[in-house]
Amino acid sequence: MFAEVLCGAVALVLYVNTLDADFCYDDSRAIKTNQDLLPETPWTNIFYDDFWGTLLTHSGSHKSYRPLCTLSFRLNHAVGGMEPWGYHLVNVAFHGAVTVLFTVLARLLLGGGLWSLFAGLLFASHPVHTEAVAGVVGRADEGAALFFLLSLLCYIHHCRLRGPDGAPQLTGWLLSSLGCAACSMLWKELGVTVLAVSALYDVCVFHRLRLRQIVALIYKRKNLPLLLSVFLLAAWGVALLAARFYWMGNKPPNFSNSDNPAADSPSLLTRTLTFFYLPAVNFWLLLCPNTLSFDWSMDALPLIRSLSDCRNCQSGVFYAALLLLAWFGLWKQQTVQRKDANGKAHHYANGRNGNSNGYSHHCNSAEDHALRLLLFTPPSLALPPCGSAALILLFGVKTVLRNRDWHNEEMLYKSGIYVNPAKAWGNLGNVLKSQGKMERAEQAYRNALYYRSNMADMLYNLGLLLQESNKFSEALHYYKLAIGSRPTLASAYLNTGIILMNQGHTDEAKRTFLTCADIPDENLKDPHAHKTSVTSCLYNLGKLLHEQGHQEEALSVFKEAMQKMPRQFAPQSLYNMMGEAALQLSRSRAGQRNRRYRESLRAKPDHVPAHLTYGKLLSMTGQKAEAEKYFLKAIQLEPTKGNCYMHYGQFLLEESRLLEAAEMAKKAAGLDGGEFDVVFSAAHMLRQANLNEAAQKFYAQAAGLRPNYPAALMNLGAILHLNGKLQDAEANYLRALQLKPDDTITQSNLRKLRNIMVKQGLRTAGP
Repeated sequence: MFAEVLCGAVALVLYVNTLDADFCYDDSRAIKTNQDLLPETPWTNIFYDDFWGTLLTHSGSHKSYRPLCTLSFRLNHAVGGMEPWGYHLVNVAFHGAVTVLFTVLARLLLGGGLWSLFAGLLFASHPVHTEAVAGVVGRADEGAALFFLLSLLCYIHHCRLRGPDGAPQLTGWLLSSLGCAACSMLWKELGVTVLAVSALYDVCVFHRLRLRQIVALIYKRKNLPLLLSVFLLAAWGVALLAARFYWMGNKPPNFSNSDNPAADSPSLLTRTLTFFYLPAVNFWLLLCPNTLSFDWSMDALPLIRSLSDCRNCQSGVFYAALLLLAWFGLWKQQTVQRKDANGKAHHYANGRNGNSNGYSHHCNSAEDHALRLLLFTPPSLALPPCGSAALILLFGVKTVLRNRDWHNEEMLYKSGIYVNPAKAWGNLGNVLKSQGKMERAEQAYRNALYYRSNMADMLYNLGLLLQESNKFSEALHYYKLAIGSRPTLASAYLNTGIILMNQGHTDEAKRTFLTCADIPDENLKDPHAHKTSVTSCLYNLGKLLHEQGHQEEALSVFKEAMQKMPRQFAPQSLYNMMGEAALQLSRSRAGQRNRRYRESLRAKPDHVPAHLTYGKLLSMTGQKAEAEKYFLKAIQLEPTKGNCYMHYGQFLLEESRLLEAAEMAKKAAGLDGGEFDVVFSAAHMLRQANLNEAAQKFYAQAAGLRPNYPAALMNLGAILHLNGKLQDAEANYLRALQLKPDDTITQSNLRKLRNIMVKQGLRTAGP
């Protein structure tokens, strides 16, 4: 275990300087703005959304289904909120664990000694891992690697236990391998490839079968345990891939040209030459990780468009070396097998092979020797032990230095300018703008557009900066270029409309807002941001219509905005404008009603209901003195109608003229004592005037008029409660609850009442 512990410790030490780093690059979208990390979001959403928080079946989803990684982010958020160091600490711990497992694998394949130690130290210190460890979103790679190695190690144990004596353990190791493979895929998609690696290990390493033997194995059905294991691996892989494809809506991801320019190229020659070149580049990064980048999209690796491109030579050398290595491995394998045939590599018992199960199961020493010859002999001979130690030290220094680039976004993007200038300059511009360095940010955006002139996001960002600098004409120019490059960029329409509206071009602004509102959110990279911009467009359109006096249209637009509003949109301004439009509309309608009521009163001046309704309308529109005249006129016309006094009393109550309101209440109840609404309203007015004894009288009268009405009994109980008549209050509360058992207000009042009764030593009517 010494090698494993040492390698794991080295892995942790090399990444200590990432613990004080900030969130960088994709961390913002995967963590800082991901709604699935918030406690108010149901945790089950993680299993329905992609890595960035978009519904997996949405047409604009990235289809990167990594729920276990997102779940780990949510746990991080629950423990430490948005403090970056906690996220980085977990990443470093993952790297240490993966390094330990890799060293265990190296020991199993290479045997104990310096070579397995060197392999573990090379893995721990290799600078290519910095992108996964120092960037928090790289945890998906780490988690997938952790379960990848666990799955492979379990399968290796499964292979070594195959035989008559290990059936229970055999099944356990195989099931563990399959389960870890599923977990690896749920951390990152490529984790499922461990099933293919396990099958290759079983056939080519453990059994060391040649192609002719593999064909014979399939057709003659020899070695059934091997065939069964490989079949289970294949079937499980198919099942996992089918389930994943179904879960993401049976649709493949839709990548843009900038994400994968090689796949988007119309030329078959360009696609073929470029795809053949990519493995050579990645292999070179393993040998010489001098050029690292936070992003390899866009033109970081220019497309190979012709056979005359010198990079084709690199591809040729790589594949020739690969074929040479394969030939060398096969030659060594045949040499080992000839030695085995001469009795130098097998154990024999009683003149025959000690393995009597009908398949070739070699001892560990022969297996390790063969694998070392097949896979590790050429690199090992290139470097003696002292050279390996120097390489490990060099890699460690490079790793520590590269970690510093990931300390913050400004340093990271500056480090990527020479690899991916368009992406790096554009992101650097965003950072400089957030720091208030507007001139430098503008130059960074222009540098990005120099390398890639059709980047819609960058055209929009430059337009936004110019708009904030009051350069509106130039800002409009870049917004229109952004829309031309990406007609679905809602934020560009939004800011174009705002500028046009402020410049007085209201008709053009309306058209722009309406165009934005009609853009569907299908096949969009960030549907949440799109919905936010569409909602803002509708808000501004409604505001413009409101200012022009089109209140009904404005309300209709505001309601549409409410329907399209995403969860993260701050709705207070929208609600406020809806209220303003509704108020203006009500005033406009009140004016129309004003004219109708005046005409009604001119036609019949002694119509009491018209006086009362017109008085309420005037009161609502703020014409209080006029309103009071109409209430008094109604009383003058019908002095014996309690209803007139009740309406006037409510008006007085709203004006905080409590004693006058109480007098009107008494008159109303005295005149119409048989009308429940009049008596009940009178009791309310008296209670609000703090005339509780009088209120009790009328509440009791109301309860007598409607003895089966829970609200009357509850209010009677409440006034008795206030007046200190606790046992009577309890009786009315209980009667109310018999009629309406789930009334929470009555239940609460009853609990409070009984607490008082217990303190006073009074007996309660129930438990």
